[in-house]
Amino acid sequence: MIQSASRLLHINPTRFQSDFTTLSAIGATLDGGVDRPALSAAHLAARTWFAGQVQSAGLEFHVDKAGNHSAILRSADPAARTLLLGSHLDSVPNGGCYDGALGVLAALEVLRTVQDAGLELPVHLEAIDFTDEEGTLVGFLGSKALTGKLTPADLQNPRGGRQTLLDGFSRAGLAEVSLFSARRDPAGLAGYLELHIEQGPRLNQSGIQIGVVTGIVGIVSHRLSFTGRANHAGTTPMTERKDAGLGAASFMLAAHQMVLERFPDCVVNIGSLHLTPGSFNIVPGSAEMALECRSANQTQLSQLQAALLERARTEADRFGLGLEIQALGQHLPAPLDPLAQAAISAAAEERMLTHTILPSGAGHDAQNLADLCPSGMVFIPSVDGVSHSPNEFSHWEDCLNGGNVLLGAALRMAWL
Repeated sequence: MIQSASRLLHINPTRFQSDFTTLSAIGATLDGGVDRPALSAAHLAARTWFAGQVQSAGLEFHVDKAGNHSAILRSADPAARTLLLGSHLDSVPNGGCYDGALGVLAALEVLRTVQDAGLELPVHLEAIDFTDEEGTLVGFLGSKALTGKLTPADLQNPRGGRQTLLDGFSRAGLAEVSLFSARRDPAGLAGYLELHIEQGPRLNQSGIQIGVVTGIVGIVSHRLSFTGRANHAGTTPMTERKDAGLGAASFMLAAHQMVLERFPDCVVNIGSLHLTPGSFNIVPGSAEMALECRSANQTQLSQLQAALLERARTEADRFGLGLEIQALGQHLPAPLDPLAQAAISAAAEERMLTHTILPSGAGHDAQNLADLCPSGMVFIPSVDGVSHSPNEFSHWEDCLNGGNVLLGAALRMAWL
């Protein structure tokens, strides 16, 4: 039973915006962003605030063994499946206020709106804040644990470093050995929906209000270590150097050009480069970089990964350097469910909002749930396509539109 257009529910705009303003102050930076890396003091403070909001609303509060925090609105049927709505409250270092947080708050607001309206649904509604979506520690730790995709290897070789992970677990009171018990039975999941800012320019440039996400890119990450010979920068002739920094720089330029010419639908990024010893007057003896590539097509992603690593070997040989390649993880491309896409499109149409289909170039928790239950994502415009930055911004009208589309899509998914 889907409500008629004359009885459309709307989330509470005042409550929604008040929550967003309050949350944005937790971990706030001087330049208008937030700094809430996973399981940091600021992130844990945000989660404490979220728990208070859940409990003050009279909703059930739950924390699983992976630290995922949830608000639950129970169906009258104890055997009902659960429709998950959510995102994440952690941020990248010195990030923006909207990425992830908007989706968690919208999910909570959907539950409160349904509760306020006295609607009885055939599913349990759960608004979930996933642990470590951004990858400060592992990346998608919470959603991978919930879906049974987390492995011991993920924890032994995390992208953020083993000690950083253990320190975070200690602050949050999480036990590494218990993480795997957070897995849910897929048979108990009715679906998953996530509201998110686009983090790109397409909706903003086109003036379209809602994006219906068709799929999420695959992501592969590696740590590359070029090894040369540290030596005096003034007395070592240019022709005699084994400059690890030069090999790394040459690879960076080559990787950029390769993607432009051979893989135009893909992207590559080198987001970190560290030279050692790191002095003005010493030729770098080592260069360590973080390499990531993305594609919505698995075949292309595999071909790109192979081509990049081969080019890294070529550049190392060219400059007489050693090369160590360490794989840090892979997330497969994830097509999203047609029924979820249809529910989102219908919710946008009944609210007379313009909408279009588009893929996501960023990773999201939805990609871990996509092969286990009907999953969908709602995008709203990001001004100038800026994200992972304090300058990240979406107009509040767009945020409100996204929250109402999430509500409408959830009500449709509840009755599937």
